[in-house]
Amino acid sequence: MTPDLTFILGGARSGKSAHAEQLADGSGLPVTYIATARIGDAEFEQRVQLHRERRPAHWPLVEAPLDLAGALRAADRADGCVLIDCLTLWLANLLFSSDNDGDDIAGLPERAQAALADFDAALADARGKVIVVSNEIGLGVVPLGSVTRLYVDELGRLNQRVAAASARAVLMAAGLPLVLKG
Repeated sequence: MTPDLTFILGGARSGKSAHAEQLADGSGLPVTYIATARIGDAEFEQRVQLHRERRPAHWPLVEAPLDLAGALRAADRADGCVLIDCLTLWLANLLFSSDNDGDDIAGLPERAQAALADFDAALADARGKVIVVSNEIGLGVVPLGSVTRLYVDELGRLNQRVAAASARAVLMAAGLPLVLKG
């Protein structure tokens, strides 16, 4: 278990990012924000802009659409806080790179397996406070397509590993934090 790892998960617009930002700000530590998003269209650009406007301007931003472990290692320090938002987009980036639209995925690609293992190790080695945000997408029906099922399954496995490594885990629902652990 990572000593100061907090895991925040929830559905779309559940308040998970805002809650994570409040926890980071309330820590009293210098915060580094690691964003995993790749902006692909104007609507998503607006979503990202809302996140930017809500965050304190003095928080350094690190963009890590693929090398999340490297970004965490570089930002981690004993007297700091790292906020990662979010695992959902990071996993999508790993599985659906620009040279692979996902139609030919048969199981988890080796590069994605390696990146996931590297991230697990980076979390385990973290010295400072780490807050990780992810979506809980496994509460609905089983998706029809094999690629979507692979994604949902892998995100569920990733969420389980991060939750197990966390000292605290919170599920956000309708803007309310429901403590699952710690």
